[in-house]
Amino acid sequence: MRLTPAAEALGAEHVPGLRRAAGLFRTVPDFPAPGVVFQDMGPLLADADALRAGVRGMLAPFEGRFDVVAGLDARGFLLAGYAAALAGVGMVPLRKAGKLPAPVGEVTYDLEYGQASIEAAAELAVPGLRVLVVDDVLATGGTLAAAHELVRQAGAATVGAAVLLEIPALGGRRRTPDVHALFTA
Repeated sequence: MRLTPAAEALGAEHVPGLRRAAGLFRTVPDFPAPGVVFQDMGPLLADADALRAGVRGMLAPFEGRFDVVAGLDARGFLLAGYAAALAGVGMVPLRKAGKLPAPVGEVTYDLEYGQASIEAAAELAVPGLRVLVVDDVLATGGTLAAAHELVRQAGAATVGAAVLLEIPALGGRRRTPDVHALFTA
């Protein structure tokens, strides 16, 4: 696992902790399907210092520019909740379809293995609300592009998106070019 140029540019306050965090990803071959090499962030999440370094690094370029963090179902929730707490703002979930009691929008998008839909919580429907979208991985970009569309549908404004890991070979930046990623596989 390597730091992205954007992560390296965060400076001395962030880079040492991020380098340590990069070493905690676990590679799991043939998961969730044969031929897939899964980058497991479980060890990073289990280490308080690495988790703090990662989330602080995700927030750094956006400090003071957002009112709420929107976290994508499911691993994005883990990061978004902590990010919101560190930033002193709220967290709004973007959930898989059918999981919210009062959704304000739904977007269906293509995955590398099918289709999925996500919905926005009613708390996102605040005109002018500035939203930072947080997820764990930028792969094909479908989930983050759908998140941006959901924020727009709700009347809020996306200030950016942050992920821990980018998998460049899957081309996600073609769909969501403004993502701040810390690590690359």
